[in-house]
Amino acid sequence: MMSETTAPRTYKDFAQPIVRRLLLTRESAIIALLIVVLIGASLIVPSFASAATATYLMLDVATILLISLLMAPIMITGDIDLSVGSMVGLSSVVFGVAFQAGLPVPVGIVLALVVGAVGGLFNGWLITHIDLPALAVTIGTMALFRGIAVGLLGTTAVTGFPQEWTKLARAKIGDSPIPVIMILFVVLLIGAVWMLHFSKFGRGIFAIGLSKEAAAFSGVDVARTRLILFVLSGTIAALAGVYFTLRYGSARGDNATGLELQVIAAVVLGGVSVFGGRGALHGVIAGVFLIGALSSALRLANVTSDVINIITGVLLVASVIASSVLDWFKRQRARRALRSATQQPATTG
Repeated sequence: MMSETTAPRTYKDFAQPIVRRLLLTRESAIIALLIVVLIGASLIVPSFASAATATYLMLDVATILLISLLMAPIMITGDIDLSVGSMVGLSSVVFGVAFQAGLPVPVGIVLALVVGAVGGLFNGWLITHIDLPALAVTIGTMALFRGIAVGLLGTTAVTGFPQEWTKLARAKIGDSPIPVIMILFVVLLIGAVWMLHFSKFGRGIFAIGLSKEAAAFSGVDVARTRLILFVLSGTIAALAGVYFTLRYGSARGDNATGLELQVIAAVVLGGVSVFGGRGALHGVIAGVFLIGALSSALRLANVTSDVINIITGVLLVASVIASSVLDWFKRQRARRALRSATQQPATTG
């Protein structure tokens, strides 16, 4: 008995439908959950569905949005930067001390950015050239940067910044509820999206996260890529520190204490793997807004900050568990597909 002739199976036969690839992802789930939270809060919480709430929500998450643009690629490489919150405080103090010394505001901003870049360079140099773990290095610099910031100003605060600058930090675009700071964020977002998802540098970031050795053999300059990311992370944290200072009109050494945990929580919630190699910026942005919207709705409902932290923590843990379960199902499905593909020629032969 002659066997049937079967055409060789191509990559297209094994590929998932494009709808499934676009919609059944961790990022899509976070976006859907964000929409549910926004609709639910609008229906349940009085005054949530207002232009003023939208404005304050964007102002509140602006600092985290800025820092997450670089925290995401750093975590995709398998590293982490725990010093960003302290860098926000240090850059705030540097900016305040420069203003107190009589320097113009733009000069103070440049000095703060330089301090951020140098701090990021210090982190990156220790990690890539001394080969120390990013977690240990940035825990150390988190304490170092915060200590310098508090040491420079002590318990005092620098206030009295020019109103045109403080008003600009809180200003809205025309009559819309969108703050001006969102323009800066969108510009930086476009650059970050191009860098991470549409450039050779970005492909190297994902390759490093999957395997540093394989990435190096593939021609990726692993040390240079990681160093650049830490320098950019320090610089953008300093920029966030300047914005934080102008928005609240106060430069203090304890500004943004604990901010790094909020950034990391939003990035992980947005689908970036804590083990590296996976993540997308649209999921990270949705994660930031999800935590921000949830916190805003609960505050308006007179829920205490302790309960808000508990709910946020439960949401984060649940998202990590859900991600692990989803990955397990994907691996099982891939194994079944592979087993089916390898058994098919034998049954038809």
